[in-house]
Amino acid sequence: MDEAKDIVPIHAQGFFCVHRRGLVNQIIIYDYYDPKGYYAKLIHRPLDYENEMKKLAANMQYFLDQEQVLINGEKVRPIVKSVSLDHRGFMEIAYITYVIEFKGRFKRGVNTYENIYEVEVAEYDYEVYWIFPPRTKIIEVEVAAEYEILGDGNILLFWVRKGDKLKGYEKIAFKLP
Repeated sequence: MDEAKDIVPIHAQGFFCVHRRGLVNQIIIYDYYDPKGYYAKLIHRPLDYENEMKKLAANMQYFLDQEQVLINGEKVRPIVKSVSLDHRGFMEIAYITYVIEFKGRFKRGVNTYENIYEVEVAEYDYEVYWIFPPRTKIIEVEVAAEYEILGDGNILLFWVRKGDKLKGYEKIAFKLP
């Protein structure tokens, strides 16, 4: 549809919830400016909505498959578990939520998460939160963004602004008790 080509991403947030046994639940929320209300119209057409969600899930999975995600040096595969669409009060402001998960093998002591992806320039602002189990300590962060370690040392927040150059590599080292 021609209406879909006018949709512009305007902001995103990512939340990584890390579980002691190696499971990582990832939630990504993308905000879009949709001047013609393409997504708003989909909500009232269940079959079209379902087809669009399948297409969005497949596209996200394709991009995830282009990345190399490693936990303690072993490749893991993030999998899209669900996709949903809604609005922030106006038909022109849509958001899409992806639920993704992956699992690696953690050990007591120091563990690492690494993500290798294509070098790019951020098209919109976004923030990423990593929430590790209680008593976990984040000990090293390598991201092409400003960041803070919060809470008791187990929460990482980093933020990227439109136009920032992403170097294609992220690393987080953390110590599990």
